Amino acid sequence: MKKIILFVFLSLSSKFIAQFPNVLISTSNSPEEVCIAINPKNTNQIVAGANLNNSYRSNDAGVTWSVQTLACSAYGVWGDPVLIWDTANTCYYMHLSNPPSGGSWIDRIVVQKSTNFGQNYTTCTYTGKNGTKAQDKEWAVVNPLNNEIHVTWTQFDNYGSTSPSDSSIILYSKTSDGGTTWSAPKRISHYAGDCIDSDNTVEGAVPAVGPLGELYVAWAGPKGLVFQKSLDGGATWLATETIINSFPGGWDYAINGLQRCNGLPFTYCDLSNGPNKGTIYINWSDQSSGANDGDIWLIKSTDGGNTWSSPKRVNDDAPGKQQFMSAMAIDQVTGYVYILFYDRRNFSSGTNTDVYMAVSQDAGTTFVNYKVNANTFTPSASYFFGDYIGISAHNNVVRPIWMQLTSTGGLSVYTALVNPSTVGIYNAIPENISLITPMPNPFKTETSINFNIAKKSKLTVQLVDNVGKIISVIQNKKMFPEGKNTLVINANQLNLVPGIYYVVFYDEEKSKYVKLIVE
Repeated sequence: MKKIILFVFLSLSSKFIAQFPNVLISTSNSPEEVCIAINPKNTNQIVAGANLNNSYRSNDAGVTWSVQTLACSAYGVWGDPVLIWDTANTCYYMHLSNPPSGGSWIDRIVVQKSTNFGQNYTTCTYTGKNGTKAQDKEWAVVNPLNNEIHVTWTQFDNYGSTSPSDSSIILYSKTSDGGTTWSAPKRISHYAGDCIDSDNTVEGAVPAVGPLGELYVAWAGPKGLVFQKSLDGGATWLATETIINSFPGGWDYAINGLQRCNGLPFTYCDLSNGPNKGTIYINWSDQSSGANDGDIWLIKSTDGGNTWSSPKRVNDDAPGKQQFMSAMAIDQVTGYVYILFYDRRNFSSGTNTDVYMAVSQDAGTTFVNYKVNANTFTPSASYFFGDYIGISAHNNVVRPIWMQLTSTGGLSVYTALVNPSTVGIYNAIPENISLITPMPNPFKTETSINFNIAKKSKLTVQLVDNVGKIISVIQNKKMFPEGKNTLVINANQLNLVPGIYYVVFYDEEKSKYVKLIVE
């Protein structure tokens, strides 16, 4: 084990404007597909993991980190890390398997346990072994009422098979004795998927616990976004899962610069003592607005999953940019909802990528978006990023975790020391571009946009329609003088039909937009 004490603090005056200090956790052992968990009994203690066998822990709320590798001599370690804390101050690291003998690749879900804050994961048990069938994409939750651990995952008859006789299903298992023994896996999906590991495979089963111990799970597959629940601790489930929303374009979609990307859902339930206790939230990402316009979505239920809200768009930028690979957490003290995602809103083109977080303090009705990474990065498809990033929150301690490509190549894992009480500072940072409402707006023929530049800047200005399609590049990297500037938009010259449009201004690192309505 080695001690890593690497952290990068960026001031608010930085060119890249990181609101919160960024902390480099590790660059060793090709880390990707990350997960993080704050100890609710001691928020200074944080554990994290990354593919395939990377284990991290911090004893000072994420400022410094220890790095070690995970091992399980009996069943092997094969990625898909999931970390949780139980109510007995014990942390668990769950992952896939690769047994050296007496088994086959990913033939079970392995659970490792640590009673000394992740210094050693000594116990190595498993659930889900079913011959040579593949057990994949597990997730877990602890019931705080009785300390039971509930796990859901995908079983493949034959991973990667295109045969219609092979299928994928969602399985469930639990432990009541701290992971020593596990219940027999139970199928909880009526509708099966294929085994290709793509849109028509059932995946993304993340369990959540309700205030009275109810179990809620959602996942994606050929029926879209579906929901399942148990009201008796996992003994019985709905005979058929409920289809609650479509999944336009599917959960497996393409993002330039990544080998693969998915928008699989995360399910959480508010257990706080606030006004939204019992609300179930499901977060996912998709490209329902087109292949060049990924968005982050949230849907919620206030009646135990019987009815659901319309999807809420979480990212608050103008249409037409990619947001992808989101993760969600609920602070079970405050009830605040946090969603982390990769974001390309600040760039007119290319694959430059930032990391954004959205927070809602009103049960997902409204969200504040803010940038959390200090340095923009450009991913490369030659470096596998895995399928998810992570976030954990408890009692106003919020810690995201994500991967990014270093400037010299290779993957790195970062967190940020997020302080929710300072979120509003971001909106108060003086912007290089400040916009004045277009006059007139709405308009029929012509409108003028007056905007101020704090200092001489090279700007790109685009006009996009309501789904993000670029209608016109009004200016391309033109140098604008400091002070007041004016752009005139003529609907006739641009052949604009009545509707909603956006004028988007890009400088080197940030974007700003204004909405136009043509009558």
